[in-house]
Amino acid sequence: MLPDLNRVIEQVCKEKGIDRKIIIDALKDAMVSAAKKTFGPDKRIEAEFNSELGEIELFEVKTVIDSVTNPENEIALADALKVDPEAQIGDEQLQRLPPEKFGRIAAQAAKQNIIQRVRDAERDIIYNEFKGRKAELVSGIVQRFEKKNIIVNLGRTDAILPEKEQIPRERYRQGDRIRAFILDVELAPKGPQIVLSRTHPGLLIELFRQEVPEIYEGIVEVKGAAREPGGRAKIAVVSHDRDVDPVGACVGMRGTRVQAVVQELRGEKIDIVPWTSDPAEYVCRALAPAKVSKIIMDEDEHAMEVIVPDDQLSLAIGKKGQNVRLASRLTTWKLDVRSEAEAEDEARRARASLTAIPGVSDLTAELLIQDGVKSAEQLAESDIEAIAEIEGVGPERAPAIIAAAREHLAQRRADEEAAASPPPTETVPEAEGELPPPGEAGPATEGEGG
Repeated sequence: MLPDLNRVIEQVCKEKGIDRKIIIDALKDAMVSAAKKTFGPDKRIEAEFNSELGEIELFEVKTVIDSVTNPENEIALADALKVDPEAQIGDEQLQRLPPEKFGRIAAQAAKQNIIQRVRDAERDIIYNEFKGRKAELVSGIVQRFEKKNIIVNLGRTDAILPEKEQIPRERYRQGDRIRAFILDVELAPKGPQIVLSRTHPGLLIELFRQEVPEIYEGIVEVKGAAREPGGRAKIAVVSHDRDVDPVGACVGMRGTRVQAVVQELRGEKIDIVPWTSDPAEYVCRALAPAKVSKIIMDEDEHAMEVIVPDDQLSLAIGKKGQNVRLASRLTTWKLDVRSEAEAEDEARRARASLTAIPGVSDLTAELLIQDGVKSAEQLAESDIEAIAEIEGVGPERAPAIIAAAREHLAQRRADEEAAASPPPTETVPEAEGELPPPGEAGPATEGEGG
């Protein structure tokens, strides 16, 4: 053994950040294991760390008895009294083992055991450190590439940036600095596996937290974020201080703050949306820069029909539906965007379908349309309770309106079937006498021939 283990233990503790007790326990276990390889597996051996001498001391443990049957683990009382005059039957007596008796193989095994224990302890420390850092932003160096995954060195350990968590068309080289979001921390057999992401909305939020002091201090709160990585993103913010404009705080002087985030995300366009508790108003803001004319809300389905001016339709939908998709993700509402002309055309068809039902006036049809009933078929299939809740219809009229719709549809189907069936064939009554065969003249009439 080394003349002074204290120095070695301190050095390992400092370098690896491992608790002193873990190192000492590892040394003790390794020494016991090595001693058993030398003296035999049946021998009871204990190890103690002598901090004054700076070494591990080994002892064989023997039970004091009258008559020895197992010399490996037992000692006669007479022999025990020579070592300890106060020894009694049943006592356990420790006898120091000479460390110089260890063989080279045993010493090597001890070394391997210590290395493994230190590694295990180091893994546990790294795992415990990073599992509490999930959803944080970290910075590292691109170490190497495994297939299409990027291995990132975070200092004390490596992390993986899987291909699906990389921004499309973003390229890195070995040695590049990279910032990413800690998506997950798992304890794998090879040690802790830290999974990073560059596509998660959390990356956008954390970048703004770093760039905007008001977010970091809690004056401005991020209410949500949605991204199509490498293309466009939307982030919703609200201020808890009347004097602080949340959008202005995120944009920064001459756009410096938002531009820093855009630059980090390789040119991803970012819309900053002022959050509001009113869902309809929130959706209108989320669909910016498009203007919204009208919103029809269906709370049961958590959906909204959004009507926009005809010239704003393509702007509201965005390139390949990007704008409406991001707005829907940000607000968590299902959105159906339509132009005013399309909505008016649908409303016209709905009015015609509903007013054709006997007893349904223009006003009643309008009330039904506003509640989302678009046709006689839909009305016929509706629940009485749902129609009864419509303001202006009520529980008294609802059953009659639905019954009228069903009767109207039944009559219409009957009329359609009647119109589609072929007319009955008429039988011509047979004339008296037989007609002459073709080509033969009949009896001459007056004025004919001569």
